[in-house]
Amino acid sequence: MVISVIDVLLFVIFGFPVAYLAFFAIGSMWPKAEPQASSENPHSFLILIPAYKEDGVILGCVEACLFQNYPKEKFDVLVIAEGMGDETMEKLALLPIKIKNVILKKRTKAKALNKALKDYSGYDVALVLDADNIMEPDFLSKFNVMFNRGATIVQGHRTAKNQNNSIAVLDAMSEEINNSIFRKGHYNLGLSSALIGSGMAFKFSQFKSIMSNVDVVGGFDKELEHIYLMNKVKIHYLHHAIVLDEKIQRKDDFTQQRRRWMAAQIEHLARFVPLFRLGVRQRNLDFCDKVYQMLLLPRILILGGVILSTAVFTCIDEAIGFKWQLLLITLLLSLFVAIPRKMVTFKLFKALFTLPQIFIIVLMNMFKLRNANKKFIHTPHGTT
Repeated sequence: MVISVIDVLLFVIFGFPVAYLAFFAIGSMWPKAEPQASSENPHSFLILIPAYKEDGVILGCVEACLFQNYPKEKFDVLVIAEGMGDETMEKLALLPIKIKNVILKKRTKAKALNKALKDYSGYDVALVLDADNIMEPDFLSKFNVMFNRGATIVQGHRTAKNQNNSIAVLDAMSEEINNSIFRKGHYNLGLSSALIGSGMAFKFSQFKSIMSNVDVVGGFDKELEHIYLMNKVKIHYLHHAIVLDEKIQRKDDFTQQRRRWMAAQIEHLARFVPLFRLGVRQRNLDFCDKVYQMLLLPRILILGGVILSTAVFTCIDEAIGFKWQLLLITLLLSLFVAIPRKMVTFKLFKALFTLPQIFIIVLMNMFKLRNANKKFIHTPHGTT
C-alpha cells in the first residue's frame, strides 16, 4: 500500500513535466517559415551592452555589432561600462560607439540598463546583448522584418560560441534543449517564446517604461516575460537569427549560475503564482503557461528522478516498473529530439558521463538557495 502511494505520487510529480517537455519537443520538430533578412523601412536600434569587468570579450562583441549588414545610421551601440581596465576603455573610445560609464552600489543588470536608458530616447527598438555575445551579420536585418510586421518583442536564437570542455558542452546542450522546447516548440504551436536574457529586442518606448519598474538581482528576463505576458503581449522567436554566446567552462561557475537561476525561479514563482487565477479568468494561456514553467523542476533533476524511480520500482515490481520504463523512454526521446543533430557528436557522448556529477551539484543547490539571488555574482568570460 505504501509503495503504491509513493509510486502514484512520484509518477504524478514526474509524469506531468515529462508530458509537457515531450509535447513541445514534438512541436519543435517541423520548421517554421521565417522572413528573409531585409533593411527595407529600417527601424532605428539602440544596442545595449551591459559590461562589468568584461575586458576579455567586449571588443569582439562591439566589433560584431559594427559589422552588421544594416544601415549604419539606423543603429547605435551603447556599452554600459563598469569596472573595466583603462586599456580596454581606450580601445572602445576609438570605435564609433556610445559609452556610458556607471558605478552602481547594488550591481544588477536591470540597474545598469535603467541607468543608461534614462539618457536615451527616440529609438524604435532596444536590443539587449551580453558582453560575450557575437551577432551574425544579418541579425538586425532579420529583426527589422519582424518589427515591420508589428512585433513588440523578438527573441533571437542564442547558441554556443564555445564547446571546449565537458561543462561547456553540457551547458550548450541545455541551452539548445531550451531553445527547442521553450522557444521554437512554443512558438510553432502558437504560444509565446521564452526570453533568455540577451539577443532580445523590444519596442523602445514601452521597454524603457517597463524596465523603470524592474529592480531584481537575477532573472530580469523572467520579470519582463511575466509583465509582458500579463498584458497579453506576444513574444516572437526567430530561430534563424543567430547570436553566439560563451558557455560556462568551470564547475564552480556552473554551480553558482544554476543556484542563482533556481533562486530567481522560486522568487518569481512566489510573486506570480497568486496571479494564476486571474490569468485563467482572462483566458491568458501564455501567462498561465509561463507560471507552470516556473513550477517545473530543473531538467537534470527530472531526468535523475525518473532514472532512479525506474530502477527502484522495476526492482520492486516489474508491472509497476513497466510504466516507469515507458516514462523514461518518453523523456529520453523528447530530449534527443530537442538536441540539434549537429551537436550529436562523440564530444557530447563523452560529456554525458559528467551528468551524474551535475545531478548531484544541482540537487545540493536545492538546499543552498537562501540569499542566492540577493547579491550580484559576476560570471567571468573570455577565460578558460
